[in-house]
Amino acid sequence: MVKIYKPGKVAVVLSGRQAGKKVVVIQQRDEGTKERPYPHAIVAGIERYPLKVTKSMGKKKVARRSKVKPFIKVINYAHLLPTRYQLELESLKGSVTNDTFKEPTQREESKKAIKKALEERYAKGQNRWFFSKLRF
Repeated sequence: MVKIYKPGKVAVVLSGRQAGKKVVVIQQRDEGTKERPYPHAIVAGIERYPLKVTKSMGKKKVARRSKVKPFIKVINYAHLLPTRYQLELESLKGSVTNDTFKEPTQREESKKAIKKALEERYAKGQNRWFFSKLRF
């Protein structure tokens, strides 16, 4: 079977609370694990997308509207739709592991790291499509 969900691949969540949100695959488990015996991926996505910014807005307002709210989740491959886009996020690979989901404090720390990385990428203007809300 061809490996579709490689780290850095952008996908869309199809079901659940985050349905319609874009995510980037951080780790993939094609064979599954003992506690999750199905193919799944550890993903990081955007729960709240940044708002539109215009020229007439001040720095403070632009900073406030450029905020991103991330989420991390383990999602079954059946609930993901792959896209043609890739995101090269070297900083995210080490921030989320299997142990991250066991303790809430580790979860919060990894979310903060992801938030920082995504906001930097948004500020640079890279991967515009990833930071826009999916319209359907």
